[in-house]
Amino acid sequence: MTAPTIKAPVAPVLSLSGITKRFGSLTANDSISIDITPGKIHCLLGENGAGKSTLMNILFGLLAPDEGEIRLGERQLSLTNPKQAMAAGIGMVHQHFMLIPVFTVAENMVLGHEPGSGGLLDLNSARKRVRELSERYRLEVDPDALVEDLPVGIQQRVEILKALANDATYLIFDEPTAVLTPQEIDELMEVMRSLRDEGRAIVFITHKLREVREVADEITVIRRGKVVGEALPSASQAELASMMVGRSVSLQVAKEKATPGEPRLVIEDLTVASPSGQVAVDQLDLTVRGGEIVCIAGVQGNGQTELAETLLGTMTPLSGTITLDGDDITRQSPAKTLKAGLGYVPEDRHRDGFVGEFSIAENLVLDNLDEYSKRGSLQLGLIAENARQRIEEFDIRAGSATQPVNSLSGGNQQKVVLARELSRPLSLLLASQPTRGVDVGAIEFLHSRIVSERDNGTAVLIVSTELEEVESLADRIAVMYRGRIVGVVDSDTPRDVLGLMMAGISYEEALATIKESTHE
Repeated sequence: MTAPTIKAPVAPVLSLSGITKRFGSLTANDSISIDITPGKIHCLLGENGAGKSTLMNILFGLLAPDEGEIRLGERQLSLTNPKQAMAAGIGMVHQHFMLIPVFTVAENMVLGHEPGSGGLLDLNSARKRVRELSERYRLEVDPDALVEDLPVGIQQRVEILKALANDATYLIFDEPTAVLTPQEIDELMEVMRSLRDEGRAIVFITHKLREVREVADEITVIRRGKVVGEALPSASQAELASMMVGRSVSLQVAKEKATPGEPRLVIEDLTVASPSGQVAVDQLDLTVRGGEIVCIAGVQGNGQTELAETLLGTMTPLSGTITLDGDDITRQSPAKTLKAGLGYVPEDRHRDGFVGEFSIAENLVLDNLDEYSKRGSLQLGLIAENARQRIEEFDIRAGSATQPVNSLSGGNQQKVVLARELSRPLSLLLASQPTRGVDVGAIEFLHSRIVSERDNGTAVLIVSTELEEVESLADRIAVMYRGRIVGVVDSDTPRDVLGLMMAGISYEEALATIKESTHE
C-alpha cells in the first residue's frame, strides 16, 4: 500500500532571531531564537516568569524588542501593535482573557473590525460567523450570551474563536488550559491538531508536562529568559521538568497516610442559589475531619464556586447549616468566618486573592490587620518583619517585600496568598483551584505546604478540576455533580470510575458500568 503524500506547507516559516527584552535591570528575554513552522505544534515550555509570554507579546506587537528581529520567510516584520501582527496572519489567545464582560459573544468577536455599513453594526453577520466557527471547530458558544455570564471554560472558547475569526495562519495559545476542565482540555487538543492539519502553525505556551507530551511536534524549553534546550515529545515528564526548573523535581506528592481526628467542618442539607436564582448547591452534606484532605472533584460549573463562597460567607444559603469546630458559621460575614479559623485560597487569585498594586508585605497582612496596627496606625516594622519571614519560609521569588504583587509570576502570587492564610492557626483550610496557572516547581512547593497543614491537624478542603491534583492530594474524594455530592470515595478510586461519577453516575453504577465494558 502506498503511503499518502504529505503536502508541504505553503505558508512561510515565522522566525524570531536574537530577541532580547529588558525591563529595567531584569532581562525577560535573552537572545531567544525560534522558528514557527506551519503544519506543526511548537510547545514553548517553561515555568511562570520564564519569559514565554513576554516573547509572544513581542510577536503579537504588544511589546517592542530591545534587540533581534522577526522575519516571515524572507520579509522582515516590524510589529508595533496587534493590528499589524494580525495583518501578518498572527493571532493570539491570551492567558488572561481580553474580552469585554458586558458585551455579547458576537459583539466581542467583531471588536476592532466591525462589519456593517453607514456606521451601523451588522450583528447578524457577526452571529453567523460565531455559529460557523463554533460548528467547524466544535466549540459550541451562544453568540448572544453576555461574556460575564459565561463560565471561564466557555470564555476561553470565545478567545479562541476570536483568533480564528481573523483567519490567522500563526496561532499563539498562551497557557490556554489554565482555566479548563480535563474534558475541555481534551477538546482543545483536538482543535489544535485540527488547526495544525489545516496547515496552520501553533505556538502552545504551557508548563503542563502531560499536555506537552500529548500534543507537541516540537518543544523549546525556556528558563529565566533563555532557551536552555529543545526536547522530543517522547521525553519523559521528569526530563522535561528537570529542564524547566534546572533541578530534579518530584512529580508525586510526598505524604504519609492520614490519621484523621474529630470532625471539624460539618455541612448539612446545604442549599444555595446562584446569582441568577438557579439552585447551585442542592441539599449537600459533607464532613471534613481534622488531619485529612478532602478533595471535591467535578467538572467546573457544578456548584463548587457557590459552595466555596458560601463557606467563606460571601453568599447566603437558602437552607442548611455549616459548623466549624461546633460553632455555627452558616450566615457569618467573611471577617467573622476568617476569625473563626477559616483559611481561604480563592479560585481566582487576581480578583479575590490579593490587591495587585499593593506590596507583598501589605498583601501578607490583608486579613489580619488588627495584629499589625496600634491605636489606628499600622506597625510598619512588624509588617516588614512578617514579610521577611514569610518570603523566606514560602520561597517567594521577589526583589523585595515592597514589590507589587501583580509584578510576580503566577506561582509566586499564589505563594503570597497561601503564606498569608497559613500565617495564623486554622481550623479549616479551604483552597479552590490551588495550583491553577502555576508552574511545576511551585506546584511541588504548594502541595507540600498543604500536606504539612493537614499534618498539623487542620481540616483541609480542596476544590480542583485537575484530576491529577485530586488523586495526588486527597485522602478522600467527594465527587460533585449539579450541586450534589454523588459519592465520597477513597483516593485510589480508578480514574474511569471518577470520570463516570463526574457525569452524575453513582459509585456502584460506575463500577458496574466499567465491569460490564471490560467483559464485552
